[in-house]
Amino acid sequence: MNEIVLGDVTVSRVEEMHGPVGMTPDQFFPGSPDQHWDEQRPMLVPDHLDPVDDIVQVAMQTWALRSEGRIILVDTGIGNDKTRPAVDAWDHLDLGYLTNLAAAGIAPEDVDLVINTHLHVDHVGWNTRLVDGQWVPTFPNATYLMPRADYEHWNPANNPNITGGVNENVFEDSVAPVYAAGQVQLWETEYVVDANLTLRAAPGHTPGSSVLVLASGSDKALFAGDLVHTPLQIAHPEHNSCFCEDPAAARATRLRLLGWAADHTALVLPAHFSGHSALEIVRDASAFAIKNWAPLPAY
Repeated sequence: MNEIVLGDVTVSRVEEMHGPVGMTPDQFFPGSPDQHWDEQRPMLVPDHLDPVDDIVQVAMQTWALRSEGRIILVDTGIGNDKTRPAVDAWDHLDLGYLTNLAAAGIAPEDVDLVINTHLHVDHVGWNTRLVDGQWVPTFPNATYLMPRADYEHWNPANNPNITGGVNENVFEDSVAPVYAAGQVQLWETEYVVDANLTLRAAPGHTPGSSVLVLASGSDKALFAGDLVHTPLQIAHPEHNSCFCEDPAAARATRLRLLGWAADHTALVLPAHFSGHSALEIVRDASAFAIKNWAPLPAY
C-alpha cells in the first residue's frame, strides 16, 4: 500500500512530477566538489542523479497526513496554468496532481489543513487553481498555515528583488488569493498542529523555512521541507543549495535538525526526494549516514 503508519498518523506521498531539474551538481550546490558526488554516486543514481547527463533529479510532491480525524497536506508543488518566466519547465503546466490526490482518496473539499513549509514557488503552487480567469483556493475548506517571516519576505511590496527570480508572480497567484479568502493563518517560531504534529521554525533556506515534527506513540518523524534536496547533504551537510537565502543559517539549521533526527531515530521525509523518499539516519564522524531507506510509492 502507498502509505505508512507512524503512531496515530497515516502518511501518503502524492507526486506532482519528478525528473531532472536542468542543473548539474555544481550549479545546484555551488562549491560542492566532484569527489563528494563521485563517492556517493552508487547511492544517488538513478533516483537522485541522472546517470548519463549528471543532472540532479528531484520530485515535486505533497505529504498527505491523516491525523486526529483531519486531512493535512504538507506543501503543494508548482501548480497548473501559472506564469513562471524564470523556469521554462514550470511555465503554464498542465499536470494531473488533483487526479493523483484523488487516487489517495482525497478530494480538494476534504482537506482540513494545508502546511506550506516555506513560500518558494515549488511549495505553494497548488494552493490555488485557475477558475474563470481567477485564482481561487484549491482547498476551499482548509486553513493554510504559512510562516509569517516568509509571508513578509516574499511579498513584492516588501521585496523589490523578486522580479526576475524564481518566485516572480508566486505571491500574487498562489499566496495572496488564499489570504484574501480569509484562509491563511500566519505563525512564528512554533505552532502546535495537534497532539501528534508540531511546526517549528528552521530558518536559512528562506527566512521562514520550517519543518513539521511528528511524535506519536514511540514513532518520530521529521517532514524536512527543503532542509535537504539530495541525499548527498546527509553525508555532507555543509553543502547548501543555490536557493538558500542565508547560507550560514541554512547550514547550522541542517546540522541541528539532522542531529535531532539521528539522535531520536526519526524518519526523515524531505520535500524533494524521489524514488527512495524517506530515510533513517545515524551520526557518522562529523556528519551523518543513511541507516535505512523507507521507500514510499507515490500516488
